[in-house]
Amino acid sequence: MAPRPFPLLPALAVLGTLASGAAAGGEARGVAIIDFTYSDSSGEPRDQTAEHQARLKAFMAALATDLSSGGRLRVVTPDCDPAPCTLTAGAVPELAEAAKQAGADLLVVGGIHKMSTLVQMAKVEVVAVNAGRVVFQKLYTFRGDNDEAWRRAESFIAGQILTVPQD
Repeated sequence: MAPRPFPLLPALAVLGTLASGAAAGGEARGVAIIDFTYSDSSGEPRDQTAEHQARLKAFMAALATDLSSGGRLRVVTPDCDPAPCTLTAGAVPELAEAAKQAGADLLVVGGIHKMSTLVQMAKVEVVAVNAGRVVFQKLYTFRGDNDEAWRRAESFIAGQILTVPQD
């Protein structure tokens, strides 16, 4: 059986049990960003693992910078055991609780999957941890597998996440 490219959020229903609440008025909302997963089923003969890991690391750093740059969001780092926090099947309720304990109002999770030499997909979900519900869920495709393609994808995704209602 082939691995699933996006082992995301199979247990989101459990999030409904989290207490609801809102961020303090005027204060930047906390956002916890869990490093995205990455998979490659393109079948390319050259091993690009190191390049993809470096691009994913740069993508995640830029995402944190872009989300916090406008002052509406502040990045918080949840504590997980074992550290660092990672997205695995069924882990979303635990990640949401860790994010909440760290002062986050939102949890961002996702994954990137390279399906061919030219096309990659990014699945992104934002969970309002206090309300216990997904408030943003999108699947993006982007062309290319170079630094520029990844930078453009990250910038676009960050802009989209910033459209999540701030109520």
